[in-house]
Amino acid sequence: MVQDIVQGIIVASEGLSGVFYRDHIQSWKDDETHLVCLQQEKDGQNVITVEGKTYDTDEWMNAPSSILSSISRRLHLQPDHPITITRKLIESRFPAPTYQKHNTLFPIVSVGQNFDSLGFPADHVGRSRNDTYYINKSTVLRTHTSAHQADTFRAKTSEGFLISADVYRRDAIDRSHYPIFHQMDPRSQTPHQRSTCSTTLARQVWDDLKTIPKHDLVVEDPNPSFHPDRNPLQSDHHSPEEAEAIATHLKRSLEDVVVTIFSAARAAAAAAGGSSASTSEPLKVRWVEAYFPFTSPSWELEVFWQNDWLEVLGCGVVRQRLLDSAGVPGRVGWAFGIGLERIAMLLFEIPDIRLFWSRDPRFLDQFRERVDGKITRFKEFSKYPPAPRDVAFWLPRSTPAARTPDSTNEPHSAPNPAGGLAPESASNAPSSSTTTNSPSASVSSTSNPPPAPASSSTATTTHPPFHENDLTELVRAIAGDLAESVTLIDAFAHPKTGRQSRCYRIVYRRLERTLTSEEVAGLHERIGRELVARWGVELR
Repeated sequence: MVQDIVQGIIVASEGLSGVFYRDHIQSWKDDETHLVCLQQEKDGQNVITVEGKTYDTDEWMNAPSSILSSISRRLHLQPDHPITITRKLIESRFPAPTYQKHNTLFPIVSVGQNFDSLGFPADHVGRSRNDTYYINKSTVLRTHTSAHQADTFRAKTSEGFLISADVYRRDAIDRSHYPIFHQMDPRSQTPHQRSTCSTTLARQVWDDLKTIPKHDLVVEDPNPSFHPDRNPLQSDHHSPEEAEAIATHLKRSLEDVVVTIFSAARAAAAAAGGSSASTSEPLKVRWVEAYFPFTSPSWELEVFWQNDWLEVLGCGVVRQRLLDSAGVPGRVGWAFGIGLERIAMLLFEIPDIRLFWSRDPRFLDQFRERVDGKITRFKEFSKYPPAPRDVAFWLPRSTPAARTPDSTNEPHSAPNPAGGLAPESASNAPSSSTTTNSPSASVSSTSNPPPAPASSSTATTTHPPFHENDLTELVRAIAGDLAESVTLIDAFAHPKTGRQSRCYRIVYRRLERTLTSEEVAGLHERIGRELVARWGVELR
């Protein structure tokens, strides 16, 4: 009889709990659900069970239980939650039966669904284990809702559809980024055969365009609907007339969405006593040429809001080969993706993305859905002080220069999908003269005694190369949502030895109360120890 082996390490602090995977067997249990995540060994094979679904794991496995256990939260379906309210607001512009809603699709998908079906190149940065959570070599936590595009097109249940779901990416830690966020991914396809005369098809799209409401807004769209070099037409599949009609239909549809969103935001600002300038000036939008692997031509839509251009969404004409491979070769269509957190932070003026995951009734009770559909702005209920701490270390001599934030901003499925606010810069990091808030209380060799001399068996131990996302994942695993931000504040190479040095500032802050110096010190010292153990760094 096979005996299951279950062993776990739970990191818990007043309601925050999670597991950081090691080389042994792990388990995790959520307070509100039954067993959510269980890694077991059966007949020598490691498997993991998530909400009753079992998957083999291998050396590609890098999804911590603290992430897997959050699958059950499904914030976009939680009543009276800002993410749900935002989702419904956008859905209102895409009515049934033309658009069918898909809001309960499971987040663990194949590499084929997440990347291959969308035409992601084999060497695309999004496929990296540094950026994506893998269950095994061929299975991932979806990094975008577009992972379900081909399957939904193939089902042929409606002319259009909307997919809203939680998506997962290894990412930075700051007020506008979180490893789990929510996207909405609408798709529209025309039922007309491509064999139809292109002029007739274009005319039918133009006729349908008349059903989209017209709005009084200022639109900057200086570029043509397609450009042979910058934003090419799919000339093997679409005529210029068809591309022009589809692009215009897409843009007018999304301008209608933007007007709905920002009208609600303006009304909320006016109700909260906002300035007349922000609530009465004409709404301005602009279209910017862009690139996405699965659309062409492609654009980003920006809105001028609070004296700055805010990137809202990415979109484009669906590449015909994706429709062909999905079994609907006789159709043409458009698609766009929008980050719900980004819009919700704007609508409700929520300053920190971690708040969406709060169970505090002082937060949740502010967002009861109103019969009149109006938005109620968030009222901050606490502002407890931050506790910045620095961790500085030398990378192992054999480690190449680690990737830094400037080199990780490569395109995924849509730009910066989680939040619309700029990350807090290191120069603006909070400081204080108190012991708790002093960044000078860094992890160093003085707070962590040097390890005992290595034996011959450990002296040659090799460590995996360090990547910045490894640090953020480690910080999340140990500190959970107590970590407000992780920022690289210094990087240099020693002029004589060439050794690479890094210094990161970790800002700890609890939303419900002030953290004590002892609590922060305990978390920070554990992070330092794990950095040494996992990546062989030398603390400075």
